[in-house]
Amino acid sequence: MNYPPPNPLPTNPYPRPNPGQDDDSREIRQIVWQYLSIWYLVLLSVVIALAGAYLYIRYSTPIYEVSSKFFIKEKESPLSIFEDAVGLSSQAEIGLINQTIMLKSRPIASAALAKLDFDVEYYTQGVFIQKEVYGNTPLAVDVDWSRPQLVGGGLRIRWSDSQQFTLEAVDETYTQVHEPSQSRLRIEEPQIPAGPFPFGKAIELPFLNLTVARTGLEESGEIVIRLRDRSGLIGQYTGTNLTIQPVEKQSSILNLSLKTPTPEKGRAYLNTLQEVYLEDELAQKNTMSTNTIDFIDAQLVVLSDSLMYAESRLENFRSNNRIYNITSEGSAVFQQLSELEGQLAQEEFKRDYYRQLTDYLVREDYSDIVVPSGLGIQDPILNSLIQNLLLLQAEKSSHLAKLKESAPMVRDVNRKISDMNRSIREVLQNVDQNAALIIADLQQRIRVMEGDFNRLPQTEQNLLRIQREFALNEGLYTYLLQKRAEAAITRASNTAANRVVEEAMGGGGPISPRSGRAYALALSLGMLIPLLGVLAKVYLNTKLKDIGELRQRSELNLISQIGFSEETENLVVFNRPRSGVAEAFRSLRSNINFILPKDQPAVIMLTSSISGEGKTFCGINLASVYALLGKRTVLVGCDMRKPKIFGDFGLENKKGLSNYLSGMEELPAVVQPSGYEHLDIIASGPIPPNPSELLVSDRMNTLLDSLKERYEVIILDCPPVGLVSESLDLMQVSDLCLFILRYNYSQKAFVDHINLLKKQQQLKNAYLVFNGLDKTANSYGYGYGYGYGYGYGYGYGYYSDDTKKS
Repeated sequence: MNYPPPNPLPTNPYPRPNPGQDDDSREIRQIVWQYLSIWYLVLLSVVIALAGAYLYIRYSTPIYEVSSKFFIKEKESPLSIFEDAVGLSSQAEIGLINQTIMLKSRPIASAALAKLDFDVEYYTQGVFIQKEVYGNTPLAVDVDWSRPQLVGGGLRIRWSDSQQFTLEAVDETYTQVHEPSQSRLRIEEPQIPAGPFPFGKAIELPFLNLTVARTGLEESGEIVIRLRDRSGLIGQYTGTNLTIQPVEKQSSILNLSLKTPTPEKGRAYLNTLQEVYLEDELAQKNTMSTNTIDFIDAQLVVLSDSLMYAESRLENFRSNNRIYNITSEGSAVFQQLSELEGQLAQEEFKRDYYRQLTDYLVREDYSDIVVPSGLGIQDPILNSLIQNLLLLQAEKSSHLAKLKESAPMVRDVNRKISDMNRSIREVLQNVDQNAALIIADLQQRIRVMEGDFNRLPQTEQNLLRIQREFALNEGLYTYLLQKRAEAAITRASNTAANRVVEEAMGGGGPISPRSGRAYALALSLGMLIPLLGVLAKVYLNTKLKDIGELRQRSELNLISQIGFSEETENLVVFNRPRSGVAEAFRSLRSNINFILPKDQPAVIMLTSSISGEGKTFCGINLASVYALLGKRTVLVGCDMRKPKIFGDFGLENKKGLSNYLSGMEELPAVVQPSGYEHLDIIASGPIPPNPSELLVSDRMNTLLDSLKERYEVIILDCPPVGLVSESLDLMQVSDLCLFILRYNYSQKAFVDHINLLKKQQQLKNAYLVFNGLDKTANSYGYGYGYGYGYGYGYGYGYYSDDTKKS
């Protein structure tokens, strides 16, 4: 029978949104609503996070920052000629970087720590954590680092009188350190004698050697000490805890910043570090003067003996020969010879220096080199080259404090030193040849003068020889004394070019942990973690939970929403007719009445994408509301693969649709009364081997024609359209197709499949029913089961059956 076109809906209570509508606004509203709905979890998360922040602050050792300012004097490099030749630049910046590296170098840190008593740390127990005490301690511990010691753990000292104390290990694992041999050995639970030990007497154990003395007036007390070896301290004070950087970008003033749990120790270390650095700078600046003084002192020792010997000989000769004055001719000869021999002695002294310097250069031993100007050798080129060589050697030493010999910067300095060595040796070869020529000339002139000298009386000759020897030694001795005094004055007048701008000072409160930042972070995390959960729930969810999203995605109109039934049976309409779920089916019936003609029998089929979406539940209760309205209704179980509907009515499945379609039974034999007025049931019957062929057979059309003559409403419970194909064929003989989707069960991809069927024009008068909405879905603000402008949708508790159950 052909039906006229269905009546159009006067008003669509569930209009599908415009496809161009922005999805983001819907998702944002959904996120906000879900976030607000779990406010108690948000509050709990915030409380837990704030409690964690409180415990973190209480049980964390506070870290302070102390800082000082140190001025680095910029100076022009004496190698600028060579550096320009090879294209180097930014020497001031490189010099500042070098100074920074030297300040953080291990030798400078070791020298600073040698002046401080950081090898023993003292701790007192606070309410939550141990606190280090520096300076004013009740005990003083003297450690013998030449013998093995325990580091890496605490040692508890208790005393109850002023005479003795007990000592025990606090931790389980320690490291035994022997600094002279640089050996380290792991020790588990060291066994320390129970004691007691007397104050002031050394404790000598195989792994511990120290002396404890009382410095306070406390008669009893307890303190924990930790021994720190030099290597560990150097690592701590040259690592990331110490930061050195310019105060401004173009400034040569460095800001030294140290992070430490004990501000007093931090200030002491920074001040001592700057002091040691200035001392080291001054010592390097005084190296040339010190080497000059040492060299002259070695020469004066030899000359002193020679001078005393010559002076003694002169006195003895004059006393024995009773001659004290010489003739005018002898005096003139003596004066000329003395001048020539003095010049000869100085030239030979210079040549000895050249040869000694060459030997140093060949051996590449630059530690004892003396600058020529310190000895009165006025050679500007040689003086400049020697000074540059010493500066390069000092630069290399500063690099090696942090870098290896193979580092590029060290290799570059080595190349410069090698070039400078070669240049100096070439200059020395030239000046040595010049000195040899001068010496030969002086010796020739002395030989000429000695001819005049030999014509003097013998006694006067002997006297003059002794005087010449004495005058020569005296002149050289006086010359060296003068140069020594000049070098000593130079060394005494040297001052460090760099200087301390500000002594170390603390910055106030701790930088870690910062309570304000910790609580703010905890508050943020406490609110963020639930939000992340909501975001994950919204964006990672693949199931249908949002009615708005369903309307947005689907090409079909949503005709009704059915609430979740908490009943264990499917006959909700008959058993609880005043419940919210029963009223939702009445609303669905009303909506269908607007679609189908009222004066003709209606064939309504229900299908879904997969099993479990509530298709049979909706079919039973939809048939029930039509029966309660007095409509002659029949419910046909078309899902012959998984028969279900007979069990809810207490019927048998021995005869049913499969028997009729296969020609084994006639219609009266398969129709069973449901036990409720106006409602009959045709069960699926025994499972046939060919259900698809039976459903599309001519007997199925005959069955529907016969049912239309006897009933007003025919409900077909069809197989899932996503699993079998015969449901699509049944749509051609149905007046209305209802696709059942279940809340939090149906996949979003199911809607896309339904849309595809619509685009392929395989759907006829199809609508969606959203089944199984729970209270959470209702709380989104959509409700379910609205009629046309006047539905109920007030929530579960409005209905008397729901109220009684709750």
